[in-house]
Amino acid sequence: MLTLDVDSDDSVRTCVKDVVDQAGNLDVLVNNAGYALTGAIEETSTMEAKSQFETNFFGVVRLVNRVLPIMRKRRSGQIINVGSIAGLAGSPLEGFYTAAKFALEGYTESLRLEVREFNIKVSILDAGFFKTNIGSNAKAPSKPLTAYDEQRKKVGSVRQTRRKIALLPAVFAEAVLRIVKSNSPRFRYTVGAETWYPRIASARPPSAGETDVRKFWNLSD
Repeated sequence: MLTLDVDSDDSVRTCVKDVVDQAGNLDVLVNNAGYALTGAIEETSTMEAKSQFETNFFGVVRLVNRVLPIMRKRRSGQIINVGSIAGLAGSPLEGFYTAAKFALEGYTESLRLEVREFNIKVSILDAGFFKTNIGSNAKAPSKPLTAYDEQRKKVGSVRQTRRKIALLPAVFAEAVLRIVKSNSPRFRYTVGAETWYPRIASARPPSAGETDVRKFWNLSD
């Protein structure tokens, strides 16, 4: 195990160097670091929103930029970015977490197009709810607004219920392994009980998908 802070250029540089020095090579990068910022968009400060992007989006950018020269030189490698169902359809009270995951979707798709000629495989794995500490380690805005308290109660109840029936991390790890073993990995994979979320992302008309999302989060029309 090596220390790595994805918010730090120096930490990323040192960690990747240590991996290559010790292992002699770097074949696969799985970008899984991140945290949840839960709160209404209106009550979230610009600084809090920037911090969310610093870890959940630019942390990925730092790691990818550091490993790409290594993979390009060998003309071989694989990058798997861990997305979320929140990157496929908007989620209430986690707007900036959602925004960072949406950004990751587009970034990963463009990256896949750019590095294909170097024989570097790129995929995104959109995860549903899993039994991890992301909920207990979530951050909240420092200045919450009472106007969102009722919605916070409803959405929080749904999240608690989903976490109780969430899948074990081993299921997620097995999904990663299947992607790594694939000879021709797809761009997007989904893992978790909420595999119907991708259909919402492409729902036409959009109102149909929005209705399903509101029902999922127990929000009235």
